[in-house]
Amino acid sequence: MSSSDRPLSEVRFLTVAEVASVMRVSKMTVYRLVHSGELPAIRVGRSFRVPEQAVHDYLRDAYIEAG
Repeated sequence: MSSSDRPLSEVRFLTVAEVASVMRVSKMTVYRLVHSGELPAIRVGRSFRVPEQAVHDYLRDAYIEAG
């Protein structure tokens, strides 16, 4: 189920720092993925929040491409 199929109240949003920790990359890498459109995010003030499911989807798709 993608995050767009869920009620917004059930979507868990992660900070850029949390996404970087989950993916084991730098925050700058996460910002690059967000700005390039590879990782969807919403803007809250001056910061970004990334739907948790989007991170899982990105990692799954990247794993398939690398395999």
